[in-house]
Amino acid sequence: MGFKFLEFIKPFCAILPEVQKPERKIQFREKVLWTAITLFIFLVCCQIPLFGIMSSDSADPFYWIRVILASNRGTLMELGISPIVTSGLIMQLLAGAKILEVGDTPKDRALFNGAQKLFGMVITVGQSIVYVMTGMYGDPADIGAGVCLLIIIQLFVAGLIVLLLDELLQKGYGLGSGISLFIATNICETIVWKAFSPATVNTGRGTEFEGAVIALFHLLATRTDKVRGLREAFYRQNLPNLWNLLSTVFVFAVVIYFQGFRVDLPIKSAKYRGQYSSYPIKLFYTSNIPIILQSALVSNLYVISQMLSVKFGGNFIVNLLGRWSESSSGAARSYPVGGLCYFMSPPEDFSHIIDDPFHAFVYFCFMLGSCAFFSKAWIDVSGSSAKDVAKQLKEQQMVMRGHREQSMVHELNRYIPTAAAFGGLCIGALSVMADFMGAIGSGTGILLAVTIIYQYFEIFVKEQSEMGGMGTLLF
Repeated sequence: MGFKFLEFIKPFCAILPEVQKPERKIQFREKVLWTAITLFIFLVCCQIPLFGIMSSDSADPFYWIRVILASNRGTLMELGISPIVTSGLIMQLLAGAKILEVGDTPKDRALFNGAQKLFGMVITVGQSIVYVMTGMYGDPADIGAGVCLLIIIQLFVAGLIVLLLDELLQKGYGLGSGISLFIATNICETIVWKAFSPATVNTGRGTEFEGAVIALFHLLATRTDKVRGLREAFYRQNLPNLWNLLSTVFVFAVVIYFQGFRVDLPIKSAKYRGQYSSYPIKLFYTSNIPIILQSALVSNLYVISQMLSVKFGGNFIVNLLGRWSESSSGAARSYPVGGLCYFMSPPEDFSHIIDDPFHAFVYFCFMLGSCAFFSKAWIDVSGSSAKDVAKQLKEQQMVMRGHREQSMVHELNRYIPTAAAFGGLCIGALSVMADFMGAIGSGTGILLAVTIIYQYFEIFVKEQSEMGGMGTLLF
């Protein structure tokens, strides 16, 4: 059934816009240039407002996960990477559950990737229609059918640009993937802004700077009681403080430390005697994939829940999914106060954990369980399971020392599924720890930023070792 489905969409894949694979080896400096151009296009789209919108002051259903989805409200990047990640999540789960049968041949893989791209475009259209029809940019009756259609077209074209930029980097023209690049940029931008923002906010205590570092100097300069000013800079409410910033730095350091954890399995050449090597299995075997998939799941659930609560507020089933309330702090956002969405959202600060420990416990269990599940499921559908690794080693004519080819899969199965599940658990636990400590940009966001930056560092080191030095690499 699954194979027939992929064959059914094959004619549609032929007409999809596609980035051709490079016909020659792309030099590192060219990759850096293409990566910079891709990032520039993304940042420009983040600043171009949507034409025709009346208002974007209504409650923001994406507030909690906007940083992670690399989206910017009221601009062309309204949807961010949400359609790509959602289509990837659904297609990978369908493949993992054997509902879709994906072969090992390059042709089957290409067909699966084409189906994922097509599905991403369909989701982009669907999300655009939902955003416009639910009154996110004003009442559709006041805006008019023509302008509504124009907004949907703008969001679709922007979504298509994101798809193609991601494909451009993944095909080998740039470094890493578009999704990783956009997420890391958005999160780092948020952290830097909340640390050094010169914007002023009028609180009940007088005018204060938004940036935590600037606020420290301002409070020490203006407060007569310096100790009180320092305490305020560390623990002030509703604005970024120094404790948030130090928590962020601490989580960065912990994640980088854990990145070095790995098991090296000894391997040797089956063809040449005396040629030994090792195959590393990292603790974060699936990298940041579990947290990306978990974010996609939660974000889509938030949007569906908030959309239903607007239309059918009093319904028991809708309330069971999530009850929402407008923020009292002046920001145009709404937050869950009950139902499933409430227990899937992180506590706002440490006082919330003390007030509602059951919420904190359920959130902790959900994060650990979902990350471990997605990590375990991902290895089966991404070509990184024990069977796939054994096949790759066999193709390279390498075998594990002390094991025959037949027993290699059994030996790898002792390590890979455990590393995937335990690595997913660790990622979930680190994310929860960052949330509980009040780190800037949410625990999930920081974890994504660190793992992505570390991936780019590894790419840079690998290219440098192949090219033989920094000068050769860039010039």
